[in-house]
Amino acid sequence: MNVPVALSITLTYLLVALCIGVRARGGRSMARLEEWGVAGRSMNGVVLYLLIGAGSISAYTFMGAPGWAYSKGVPVFYVVIYLSYLAMVAWYFGPKVWALGERFGHVTQADAIRDRYQSPKLGALAALVMSIGTLAYAVLQTIGAAYILDVMSGGAIPRWAGVSVVLGIMAIYLWLSGQRAIGMTNAFQGALMLVIAWLIGLWATHQASGDWWFGAVFDRLADQRPGFLTLPGADGSMSFAFWTTSILVSMVSFMPPVWMQWMSARSPTTLRRSATWLPTYYVVILPMVVVGFIGIFALPQLERADTVALTMAMQSMPAALAGLLGAGTLAAAMSSSEPFIHATAVTWARDVLRPALGLSEAATARLARWLLLAIMALIVAPLAITSPGNLVMILLIGLGFAAQVLPAFIGMFLWPRATPAGVTAGILAGFAVTLLGTLVWRNPLGVHAGFWGLLLNLPLFVVVSLSTRPVAREVTERFFAIMARH
Repeated sequence: MNVPVALSITLTYLLVALCIGVRARGGRSMARLEEWGVAGRSMNGVVLYLLIGAGSISAYTFMGAPGWAYSKGVPVFYVVIYLSYLAMVAWYFGPKVWALGERFGHVTQADAIRDRYQSPKLGALAALVMSIGTLAYAVLQTIGAAYILDVMSGGAIPRWAGVSVVLGIMAIYLWLSGQRAIGMTNAFQGALMLVIAWLIGLWATHQASGDWWFGAVFDRLADQRPGFLTLPGADGSMSFAFWTTSILVSMVSFMPPVWMQWMSARSPTTLRRSATWLPTYYVVILPMVVVGFIGIFALPQLERADTVALTMAMQSMPAALAGLLGAGTLAAAMSSSEPFIHATAVTWARDVLRPALGLSEAATARLARWLLLAIMALIVAPLAITSPGNLVMILLIGLGFAAQVLPAFIGMFLWPRATPAGVTAGILAGFAVTLLGTLVWRNPLGVHAGFWGLLLNLPLFVVVSLSTRPVAREVTERFFAIMARH
Protein backbone atom coordinates (compact mmCIF):
# COMPACT_ATOMS: atom_id res chain seq x y z
CA MET A 1 0.00 0.00 0.00
CA ASN A 2 1.15 3.54 -0.74
CA VAL A 3 1.63 4.94 2.79
CA PRO A 4 2.21 8.59 1.75
CA VAL A 5 -1.10 8.64 -0.14
CA ALA A 6 -3.06 7.16 2.76
CA LEU A 7 -1.39 9.49 5.26
CA SER A 8 -1.98 12.59 3.13
CA ILE A 9 -5.71 11.81 2.92
CA THR A 10 -5.89 11.36 6.68
CA LEU A 11 -3.96 14.58 7.38
CA THR A 12 -6.12 16.50 4.91
CA TYR A 13 -9.09 15.67 7.12
CA LEU A 14 -7.34 17.39 10.06
CA LEU A 15 -6.87 20.58 8.05
CA VAL A 16 -10.49 20.58 6.92
CA ALA A 17 -11.71 20.08 10.51
CA LEU A 18 -9.48 22.95 11.65
CA CYS A 19 -10.88 25.30 9.01
CA ILE A 20 -14.48 24.37 9.81
CA GLY A 21 -13.92 24.77 13.54
CA VAL A 22 -12.27 28.17 13.26
CA ARG A 23 -14.93 29.50 10.86
CA ALA A 24 -17.77 28.24 13.07
CA ARG A 25 -17.37 31.30 15.27
CA GLY A 26 -18.88 33.45 12.55
CA GLY A 27 -17.76 36.73 14.11
CA ARG A 28 -19.63 36.14 17.38
CA SER A 29 -18.12 37.13 20.70
CA MET A 30 -17.20 34.23 22.98
CA ALA A 31 -16.98 36.42 26.07
CA ARG A 32 -20.25 35.00 27.47
CA LEU A 33 -20.16 31.46 28.82
CA GLU A 34 -23.62 30.80 27.39
CA GLU A 35 -22.26 31.52 23.89
CA TRP A 36 -18.98 29.60 24.28
CA GLY A 37 -20.63 26.80 26.25
CA VAL A 38 -23.96 26.13 24.53
CA ALA A 39 -23.73 28.18 21.30
CA GLY A 40 -26.32 30.68 22.49
CA ARG A 41 -28.99 27.92 22.26
CA SER A 42 -29.21 28.35 18.48
CA MET A 43 -28.40 25.08 16.67
CA ASN A 44 -30.75 23.85 13.97
CA GLY A 45 -32.12 20.33 13.64
CA VAL A 46 -29.67 18.94 11.07
CA VAL A 47 -26.60 20.15 12.95
CA LEU A 48 -28.04 18.87 16.22
CA TYR A 49 -28.82 15.47 14.69
CA LEU A 50 -25.24 15.05 13.49
CA LEU A 51 -23.79 16.64 16.63
CA ILE A 52 -25.49 14.16 18.99
CA GLY A 53 -25.09 11.22 16.61
CA ALA A 54 -21.39 11.74 15.90
CA GLY A 55 -20.65 12.65 19.53
CA SER A 56 -22.09 9.38 20.82
CA ILE A 57 -20.48 7.15 18.19
CA SER A 58 -16.78 7.89 18.82
CA ALA A 59 -13.71 5.80 17.95
CA TYR A 60 -15.80 2.87 19.12
CA THR A 61 -17.23 2.66 15.61
CA PHE A 62 -13.94 2.15 13.79
CA MET A 63 -11.82 0.51 16.52
CA GLY A 64 -13.85 -0.67 19.52
CA ALA A 65 -16.78 -2.20 17.63
CA PRO A 66 -14.69 -4.14 15.09
CA GLY A 67 -12.39 -5.14 17.97
CA TRP A 68 -15.20 -6.56 20.08
CA ALA A 69 -16.72 -8.28 17.04
CA TYR A 70 -13.30 -9.83 16.33
CA SER A 71 -12.63 -10.99 19.89
CA LYS A 72 -16.09 -11.57 21.41
CA GLY A 73 -18.72 -11.62 18.66
CA VAL A 74 -22.31 -10.48 19.11
CA PRO A 75 -21.79 -8.92 22.58
CA VAL A 76 -20.65 -5.94 20.51
CA PHE A 77 -24.31 -5.19 19.87
CA TYR A 78 -24.75 -3.99 23.45
CA VAL A 79 -24.25 -0.58 21.89
CA VAL A 80 -27.48 -1.01 19.90
CA ILE A 81 -29.44 -1.22 23.15
CA TYR A 82 -27.49 1.61 24.74
CA LEU A 83 -27.75 4.06 21.84
CA SER A 84 -31.41 3.31 21.12
CA TYR A 85 -32.16 4.08 24.75
CA LEU A 86 -30.16 7.33 24.54
CA ALA A 87 -32.30 8.43 21.61
CA MET A 88 -35.45 7.88 23.67
CA VAL A 89 -33.92 9.73 26.62
CA ALA A 90 -33.05 12.66 24.34
CA TRP A 91 -36.61 12.72 22.98
CA TYR A 92 -38.27 12.72 26.41
CA PHE A 93 -35.84 14.52 28.72
CA GLY A 94 -34.01 16.75 26.24
CA PRO A 95 -36.82 19.33 25.81
CA LYS A 96 -37.26 19.47 29.59
CA VAL A 97 -33.55 20.16 30.07
CA TRP A 98 -33.67 22.81 27.34
CA ALA A 99 -36.68 24.52 28.93
CA LEU A 100 -35.07 24.57 32.38
CA GLY A 101 -31.85 25.96 30.93
CA GLU A 102 -33.60 28.64 28.91
CA ARG A 103 -35.80 29.70 31.84
CA PHE A 104 -33.19 29.66 34.62
CA GLY A 105 -29.97 30.27 32.68
CA HIS A 106 -28.42 26.84 33.21
CA VAL A 107 -25.34 26.18 31.11
CA THR A 108 -24.12 22.86 32.53
CA GLN A 109 -25.59 19.72 34.01
CA ALA A 110 -24.17 20.48 37.46
CA ASP A 111 -25.65 23.98 37.15
CA ALA A 112 -29.13 22.45 36.98
CA ILE A 113 -28.34 20.13 39.92
CA ARG A 114 -27.17 23.08 42.01
CA ASP A 115 -30.35 25.01 41.24
CA ARG A 116 -32.72 22.09 41.89
CA TYR A 117 -31.19 21.29 45.29
CA GLN A 118 -30.12 24.85 46.16
CA SER A 119 -26.64 23.54 46.93
CA PRO A 120 -23.47 24.81 45.23
CA LYS A 121 -21.52 22.06 47.04
CA LEU A 122 -23.72 19.35 45.56
CA GLY A 123 -23.35 20.90 42.12
CA ALA A 124 -19.56 20.88 42.51
CA LEU A 125 -19.60 17.26 43.75
CA ALA A 126 -21.69 16.15 40.76
CA ALA A 127 -19.35 18.03 38.40
CA LEU A 128 -16.25 16.35 39.84
CA VAL A 129 -17.72 12.84 39.89
CA MET A 130 -19.07 13.17 36.36
CA SER A 131 -15.71 14.45 35.13
CA ILE A 132 -14.12 11.05 35.86
CA GLY A 133 -16.31 9.39 33.26
CA THR A 134 -16.12 12.40 30.96
CA LEU A 135 -12.32 12.55 30.95
CA ALA A 136 -12.00 8.76 30.63
CA TYR A 137 -14.05 9.05 27.46
CA ALA A 138 -11.91 11.92 26.17
CA VAL A 139 -8.71 10.00 26.90
CA LEU A 140 -9.79 6.87 25.06
CA GLN A 141 -10.84 8.92 22.01
CA THR A 142 -7.47 10.68 22.00
CA ILE A 143 -5.70 7.31 22.21
CA GLY A 144 -7.66 6.18 19.19
CA ALA A 145 -6.84 9.33 17.23
CA ALA A 146 -3.12 9.07 17.97
CA TYR A 147 -3.06 5.41 17.04
CA ILE A 148 -4.57 6.25 13.64
CA LEU A 149 -1.77 8.66 12.84
CA ASP A 150 0.80 6.12 14.00
CA VAL A 151 -0.59 3.41 11.72
CA MET A 152 -1.27 5.66 8.73
CA SER A 153 2.29 7.00 8.86
CA GLY A 154 3.86 3.55 9.12
CA GLY A 155 5.17 4.44 12.58
CA ALA A 156 6.68 7.78 11.56
CA ILE A 157 4.24 9.67 13.82
CA PRO A 158 4.60 8.14 17.32
CA ARG A 159 1.78 8.22 19.82
CA TRP A 160 3.07 11.28 21.69
CA ALA A 161 3.27 13.27 18.47
CA GLY A 162 -0.18 12.11 17.35
CA VAL A 163 -1.68 13.11 20.69
CA SER A 164 -0.02 16.52 20.44
CA VAL A 165 -1.21 17.15 16.88
CA VAL A 166 -4.82 16.11 17.50
CA LEU A 167 -5.18 17.97 20.80
CA GLY A 168 -3.41 21.00 19.38
CA ILE A 169 -5.82 21.31 16.46
CA MET A 170 -8.86 20.82 18.70
CA ALA A 171 -7.50 23.37 21.17
CA ILE A 172 -7.31 26.04 18.47
CA TYR A 173 -10.88 25.80 17.25
CA LEU A 174 -12.41 25.09 20.67
CA TRP A 175 -10.67 28.14 22.14
CA LEU A 176 -11.92 30.34 19.31
CA SER A 177 -15.42 28.96 18.70
CA GLY A 178 -16.46 26.77 21.65
CA GLN A 179 -19.67 24.79 21.22
CA ARG A 180 -20.24 26.23 17.76
CA ALA A 181 -17.00 24.57 16.63
CA ILE A 182 -18.18 21.29 18.12
CA GLY A 183 -21.50 21.58 16.33
CA MET A 184 -20.06 22.36 12.91
CA THR A 185 -17.13 19.95 13.03
CA ASN A 186 -19.38 17.17 14.33
CA ALA A 187 -21.83 17.80 11.49
CA PHE A 188 -19.00 17.35 9.01
CA GLN A 189 -17.48 14.44 10.92
CA GLY A 190 -20.83 12.71 11.31
CA ALA A 191 -21.58 12.79 7.61
CA LEU A 192 -18.03 11.66 6.80
CA MET A 193 -18.21 8.72 9.22
CA LEU A 194 -21.51 7.50 7.83
CA VAL A 195 -20.22 7.42 4.26
CA ILE A 196 -16.82 5.92 5.07
CA ALA A 197 -18.14 3.19 7.38
CA TRP A 198 -20.47 1.84 4.72
CA LEU A 199 -17.86 2.20 1.99
CA ILE A 200 -15.31 0.20 4.03
CA GLY A 201 -17.85 -2.39 5.18
CA LEU A 202 -19.20 -3.10 1.71
CA TRP A 203 -15.73 -3.23 0.16
CA ALA A 204 -14.44 -5.65 2.80
CA THR A 205 -17.53 -7.83 2.43
CA HIS A 206 -17.13 -8.02 -1.33
CA GLN A 207 -13.45 -8.89 -1.04
CA ALA A 208 -14.16 -11.63 1.50
CA SER A 209 -17.26 -13.21 0.00
CA GLY A 210 -17.73 -11.90 -3.52
CA ASP A 211 -21.06 -10.49 -2.41
CA TRP A 212 -22.07 -6.88 -1.73
CA TRP A 213 -24.19 -7.69 1.30
CA PHE A 214 -23.40 -9.01 4.78
CA GLY A 215 -25.39 -12.26 4.78
CA ALA A 216 -22.51 -14.39 3.56
CA VAL A 217 -20.30 -13.21 6.43
CA PHE A 218 -22.87 -14.21 9.04
CA ASP A 219 -23.49 -17.54 7.26
CA ARG A 220 -19.78 -18.33 7.46
CA LEU A 221 -19.70 -17.42 11.15
CA ALA A 222 -22.69 -19.65 11.87
CA ASP A 223 -21.05 -22.52 10.02
CA GLN A 224 -17.43 -22.25 11.18
CA ARG A 225 -17.39 -20.10 14.37
CA PRO A 226 -20.88 -20.31 15.92
CA GLY A 227 -19.53 -19.25 19.31
CA PHE A 228 -19.20 -15.71 17.99
CA LEU A 229 -22.97 -15.56 17.56
CA THR A 230 -23.74 -16.40 21.20
CA LEU A 231 -23.68 -14.54 24.50
CA PRO A 232 -21.73 -13.68 26.59
CA GLY A 233 -18.95 -13.90 23.99
CA ALA A 234 -16.57 -16.20 22.18
CA ASP A 235 -13.37 -15.51 24.11
CA GLY A 236 -14.75 -16.30 27.56
CA SER A 237 -13.36 -13.07 29.04
CA MET A 238 -16.73 -11.62 30.00
CA SER A 239 -19.61 -13.09 31.95
CA PHE A 240 -23.24 -12.64 31.04
CA ALA A 241 -23.65 -10.69 34.29
CA PHE A 242 -20.94 -8.22 33.33
CA TRP A 243 -22.35 -7.75 29.83
CA THR A 244 -25.84 -7.09 31.22
CA THR A 245 -24.81 -4.79 34.05
CA SER A 246 -22.51 -2.86 31.71
CA ILE A 247 -25.53 -2.07 29.55
CA LEU A 248 -27.54 -0.96 32.60
CA VAL A 249 -24.73 1.26 33.88
CA SER A 250 -24.31 2.82 30.43
CA MET A 251 -28.02 3.53 30.20
CA VAL A 252 -28.15 5.57 33.42
CA SER A 253 -24.99 7.58 32.79
CA PHE A 254 -26.35 10.95 31.65
CA MET A 255 -23.07 12.45 30.49
CA PRO A 256 -22.53 16.25 30.76
CA PRO A 257 -21.68 16.87 27.08
CA VAL A 258 -24.98 15.34 25.96
CA TRP A 259 -26.82 17.61 28.41
CA MET A 260 -25.03 20.65 26.96
CA GLN A 261 -25.83 19.50 23.42
CA TRP A 262 -29.52 19.40 24.32
CA MET A 263 -29.28 22.96 25.62
CA SER A 264 -27.61 24.07 22.37
CA ALA A 265 -30.80 23.43 20.38
CA ARG A 266 -32.73 26.28 18.84
CA SER A 267 -35.97 25.12 20.51
CA PRO A 268 -37.51 22.09 22.25
CA THR A 269 -39.27 21.19 18.99
CA THR A 270 -35.95 21.20 17.12
CA LEU A 271 -34.42 18.92 19.75
CA ARG A 272 -37.33 16.47 19.74
CA ARG A 273 -37.32 16.29 15.95
CA SER A 274 -33.58 15.54 15.91
CA ALA A 275 -33.99 12.87 18.60
CA THR A 276 -36.78 11.23 16.59
CA TRP A 277 -34.43 10.69 13.66
CA LEU A 278 -31.35 9.91 15.77
CA PRO A 279 -31.59 6.07 15.54
CA THR A 280 -31.22 6.30 11.77
CA TYR A 281 -27.66 7.51 12.29
CA TYR A 282 -26.63 4.49 14.33
CA VAL A 283 -26.64 2.20 11.30
CA VAL A 284 -23.07 3.53 10.93
CA ILE A 285 -21.96 0.80 13.37
CA LEU A 286 -23.19 -2.25 11.43
CA PRO A 287 -20.67 -2.30 8.53
CA MET A 288 -17.71 -1.88 10.89
CA VAL A 289 -18.94 -4.76 13.04
CA VAL A 290 -18.98 -6.89 9.87
CA VAL A 291 -15.37 -5.83 9.20
CA GLY A 292 -14.49 -7.23 12.63
CA PHE A 293 -16.22 -10.52 11.80
CA ILE A 294 -14.31 -10.73 8.52
CA GLY A 295 -11.08 -10.22 10.45
CA ILE A 296 -11.74 -13.43 12.42
CA PHE A 297 -10.92 -15.36 9.25
CA ALA A 298 -8.59 -12.90 7.50
CA LEU A 299 -6.37 -12.02 10.49
CA PRO A 300 -6.52 -14.99 12.90
CA GLN A 301 -3.27 -14.13 14.73
CA LEU A 302 -3.91 -10.43 15.40
CA GLU A 303 -2.46 -9.39 18.77
CA ARG A 304 -4.66 -6.37 19.51
CA ALA A 305 -8.31 -6.73 18.56
CA ASP A 306 -8.97 -2.96 18.46
CA THR A 307 -6.70 -2.68 15.42
CA VAL A 308 -8.48 -5.20 13.20
CA ALA A 309 -10.03 -2.66 10.78
CA LEU A 310 -6.84 -0.62 10.45
CA THR A 311 -4.66 -3.69 10.02
CA MET A 312 -6.95 -4.99 7.30
CA ALA A 313 -6.82 -1.60 5.60
CA MET A 314 -3.03 -1.40 5.64
CA GLN A 315 -2.61 -4.95 4.34
CA SER A 316 -5.26 -5.27 1.67
CA MET A 317 -7.13 -2.05 0.88
CA PRO A 318 -6.20 0.50 -1.80
CA ALA A 319 -4.30 3.47 -0.41
CA ALA A 320 -7.17 5.88 -1.01
CA LEU A 321 -9.62 3.66 0.85
CA ALA A 322 -7.19 3.14 3.73
CA GLY A 323 -6.67 6.90 3.94
CA LEU A 324 -10.41 7.44 4.08
CA LEU A 325 -10.67 4.89 6.89
CA GLY A 326 -7.97 6.82 8.74
CA ALA A 327 -9.89 10.05 8.21
CA GLY A 328 -13.14 8.44 9.34
CA THR A 329 -11.56 7.03 12.47
CA LEU A 330 -10.00 10.39 13.29
CA ALA A 331 -13.40 12.01 12.75
CA ALA A 332 -15.01 9.51 15.11
CA ALA A 333 -12.39 10.07 17.79
CA MET A 334 -12.30 13.85 17.58
CA SER A 335 -16.08 14.25 17.37
CA SER A 336 -16.33 12.61 20.79
CA SER A 337 -13.17 13.87 22.44
CA GLU A 338 -13.80 17.56 21.82
CA PRO A 339 -17.26 17.85 23.47
CA PHE A 340 -16.12 15.89 26.52
CA ILE A 341 -13.05 18.05 27.09
CA HIS A 342 -15.07 21.21 26.45
CA ALA A 343 -17.86 20.15 28.85
CA THR A 344 -15.34 19.38 31.60
CA ALA A 345 -13.71 22.80 31.24
CA VAL A 346 -17.07 24.57 31.37
CA THR A 347 -18.38 22.67 34.39
CA TRP A 348 -15.13 22.95 36.38
CA ALA A 349 -15.12 26.70 35.79
CA ARG A 350 -18.83 27.33 36.40
CA ASP A 351 -19.73 24.71 38.99
CA VAL A 352 -16.54 24.10 40.97
CA LEU A 353 -14.30 27.18 40.84
CA ARG A 354 -16.84 29.96 40.35
CA PRO A 355 -18.68 29.37 43.67
CA ALA A 356 -15.43 28.59 45.49
CA LEU A 357 -13.69 31.78 44.31
CA GLY A 358 -16.69 34.07 43.89
CA LEU A 359 -15.96 34.76 40.22
CA SER A 360 -18.02 36.97 37.93
CA GLU A 361 -19.67 35.61 34.79
CA ALA A 362 -17.03 37.19 32.55
CA ALA A 363 -14.17 35.83 34.67
CA THR A 364 -15.76 32.38 34.62
CA ALA A 365 -15.97 32.44 30.81
CA ARG A 366 -12.27 33.33 30.57
CA LEU A 367 -11.33 30.69 33.12
CA ALA A 368 -13.22 27.98 31.20
CA ARG A 369 -11.13 28.61 28.09
CA TRP A 370 -7.87 28.44 30.03
CA LEU A 371 -9.04 25.29 31.78
CA LEU A 372 -9.65 23.75 28.37
CA LEU A 373 -5.95 24.08 27.57
CA ALA A 374 -4.88 22.89 31.03
CA ILE A 375 -7.08 19.78 30.85
CA MET A 376 -5.69 18.89 27.44
CA ALA A 377 -2.06 19.46 28.41
CA LEU A 378 -2.01 18.14 31.98
CA ILE A 379 -4.61 15.36 32.01
CA VAL A 380 -5.74 14.08 28.62
CA ALA A 381 -2.36 14.16 26.85
CA PRO A 382 -0.31 12.37 29.57
CA LEU A 383 -2.94 9.67 30.09
CA ALA A 384 -3.41 9.13 26.35
CA ILE A 385 0.34 8.79 25.82
CA THR A 386 0.99 6.38 28.71
CA SER A 387 -2.18 4.26 28.97
CA PRO A 388 -3.32 2.55 25.76
CA GLY A 389 -5.54 -0.11 27.40
CA ASN A 390 -8.69 -1.59 25.89
CA LEU A 391 -10.80 1.20 24.45
CA VAL A 392 -14.18 -0.23 25.39
CA MET A 393 -13.12 -1.18 28.93
CA ILE A 394 -11.79 2.33 29.61
CA LEU A 395 -15.19 3.70 28.65
CA LEU A 396 -17.11 1.21 30.80
CA ILE A 397 -15.00 2.04 33.86
CA GLY A 398 -15.64 5.76 33.39
CA LEU A 399 -19.36 5.22 32.96
CA GLY A 400 -19.46 3.30 36.25
CA PHE A 401 -18.46 6.44 38.13
CA ALA A 402 -20.71 8.73 36.09
CA ALA A 403 -23.71 6.51 36.86
CA GLN A 404 -23.45 7.36 40.56
CA VAL A 405 -24.98 10.80 39.93
CA LEU A 406 -28.27 9.10 39.00
CA PRO A 407 -30.06 10.13 42.27
CA ALA A 408 -29.67 13.79 41.32
CA PHE A 409 -31.60 13.18 38.10
CA ILE A 410 -34.28 11.11 39.80
CA GLY A 411 -34.92 14.02 42.14
CA MET A 412 -34.85 16.50 39.29
CA PHE A 413 -37.27 14.75 36.93
CA LEU A 414 -39.28 12.21 38.92
CA TRP A 415 -39.28 12.64 42.72
CA PRO A 416 -39.85 16.08 44.29
CA ARG A 417 -39.18 14.67 47.78
CA ALA A 418 -35.49 14.04 47.02
CA THR A 419 -33.20 16.08 49.27
CA PRO A 420 -29.66 17.44 48.93
CA ALA A 421 -28.53 15.22 51.81
CA GLY A 422 -30.04 12.13 50.20
CA VAL A 423 -28.43 12.81 46.82
CA THR A 424 -25.05 13.55 48.42
CA ALA A 425 -25.12 10.41 50.56
CA GLY A 426 -26.03 8.26 47.56
CA ILE A 427 -23.33 9.72 45.32
CA LEU A 428 -20.56 9.40 47.92
CA ALA A 429 -21.48 5.85 48.90
CA GLY A 430 -21.86 4.72 45.31
CA PHE A 431 -18.58 6.36 44.34
CA ALA A 432 -16.73 4.59 47.16
CA VAL A 433 -18.13 1.17 46.20
CA THR A 434 -17.37 1.73 42.51
CA LEU A 435 -13.82 2.75 43.39
CA LEU A 436 -13.31 -0.42 45.45
CA GLY A 437 -14.84 -2.55 42.71
CA THR A 438 -12.51 -1.00 40.16
CA LEU A 439 -9.19 -0.87 42.00
CA VAL A 440 -9.36 -3.47 44.80
CA TRP A 441 -11.88 -6.19 43.95
CA ARG A 442 -12.38 -5.96 40.20
CA ASN A 443 -16.07 -6.26 39.28
CA PRO A 444 -17.08 -8.61 42.14
CA LEU A 445 -18.91 -11.79 41.05
CA GLY A 446 -18.57 -10.65 37.46
CA VAL A 447 -20.92 -7.70 37.99
CA HIS A 448 -19.87 -4.21 36.83
CA ALA A 449 -18.42 -2.17 39.70
CA GLY A 450 -20.69 0.75 38.88
CA PHE A 451 -23.74 -1.49 39.27
CA TRP A 452 -22.58 -2.51 42.76
CA GLY A 453 -22.27 1.19 43.52
CA LEU A 454 -25.87 1.79 42.46
CA LEU A 455 -27.11 -1.08 44.65
CA LEU A 456 -25.95 0.89 47.71
CA ASN A 457 -26.39 4.35 46.22
CA LEU A 458 -30.11 4.27 45.39
CA PRO A 459 -31.53 2.76 48.64
CA LEU A 460 -29.37 5.13 50.70
CA PHE A 461 -30.55 8.06 48.60
CA VAL A 462 -34.20 7.18 49.30
CA VAL A 463 -33.73 6.52 53.04
CA VAL A 464 -31.73 9.69 53.69
CA SER A 465 -34.10 11.81 51.57
CA LEU A 466 -37.12 10.59 53.56
CA SER A 467 -35.40 11.43 56.84
CA THR A 468 -34.06 14.89 55.91
CA ARG A 469 -35.61 18.21 54.98
CA PRO A 470 -36.26 18.89 51.28
CA VAL A 471 -35.63 22.22 49.60
CA ALA A 472 -38.31 24.88 49.68
CA ARG A 473 -41.55 23.90 47.97
CA GLU A 474 -41.41 26.82 45.55
CA VAL A 475 -38.12 25.50 44.14
CA THR A 476 -39.48 22.06 43.27
CA GLU A 477 -42.74 23.56 42.05
CA ARG A 478 -41.02 25.86 39.55
CA PHE A 479 -38.92 22.95 38.26
CA PHE A 480 -41.76 20.48 37.89
CA ALA A 481 -44.19 23.08 36.53
CA ILE A 482 -41.87 23.85 33.61
CA MET A 483 -41.17 20.18 32.90
CA ALA A 484 -44.87 19.36 32.91
CA ARG A 485 -45.26 21.64 29.88
CA HIS A 486 -42.54 19.84 27.92
